[in-house]
Amino acid sequence: MLSTGDEKIMAKDGTIIGAGMAVAAAATTVSLGGSVKLWGRIGDDTPGDFFLKDLLSIGVDTSSIRRVPGARTPMSSVLVDDTGQRLVVSYFDTSLGADTSWLPMNELDDVDCILVDVRWPEGASSIMNEAKKRGLLRVFDGDVANPSVLKELAPLSTHAIFSKLGFRLFSGSDNLEENLLGCTQSLGVLCGVTLGHEGFVWVENGKINKISPPQINAIDTLAAGDVFHGAFALGLCEGMPIKRAGQFACSAAAIKCTRFGGRKGIPNRQEVDALVAATYRT
Repeated sequence: MLSTGDEKIMAKDGTIIGAGMAVAAAATTVSLGGSVKLWGRIGDDTPGDFFLKDLLSIGVDTSSIRRVPGARTPMSSVLVDDTGQRLVVSYFDTSLGADTSWLPMNELDDVDCILVDVRWPEGASSIMNEAKKRGLLRVFDGDVANPSVLKELAPLSTHAIFSKLGFRLFSGSDNLEENLLGCTQSLGVLCGVTLGHEGFVWVENGKINKISPPQINAIDTLAAGDVFHGAFALGLCEGMPIKRAGQFACSAAAIKCTRFGGRKGIPNRQEVDALVAATYRT
């Protein structure tokens, strides 16, 4: 278990990877057969060099990532305990700024779907507004953030998929199903919530729907939500109904949780399709 006191702990294993919410989602989509371009900002530093090289090695297009002179690339230290739960300590350099004028909006001409998260609200808002004008699918990863950020970005999406805690912050209440119905009606977009080992719940045609995930023994839950979002977005692009896209995403996240290393545990398409077939009969 993760310690809450002053203690030195010797790790059993470790890895260094280019990661993050959007990064893990992008890597998932590529691993499952999609084509992805990542937009974002990093520092003009040594960690940034490693980050780009690592992502290029797995097929993520990083050509539109902006390197900010004098800024430091965001970093996180992650501790994972024997049950798969994790403690994440992150650092984001404010020198990266909030400027969105450099975003290559013309590249949306060749895009079917965008996926944004809460880490850079200004960028997410600009991208989704432009994508909305073009009628593109827009998936929002509503994770933990200031409620004002969640309330600004969710209405701009076509699919607002929250984490359980993110939705609690967004709705201001613990009554999940009642608030999910209400938020779907008020926002006018499809709303859903990922529930970890309890699965995925969403509203469709005015009704609550739920998927239970495959049963697994978790050893590392890091990036599971990001893997879900990357797989879910790809499923939508491929024309999957919400139920099937949810089953596909739950299966991808479940497999990842059986493997140590966060993003390094992302499965391939054959593995996910096999688990979907074995777990969901309809």
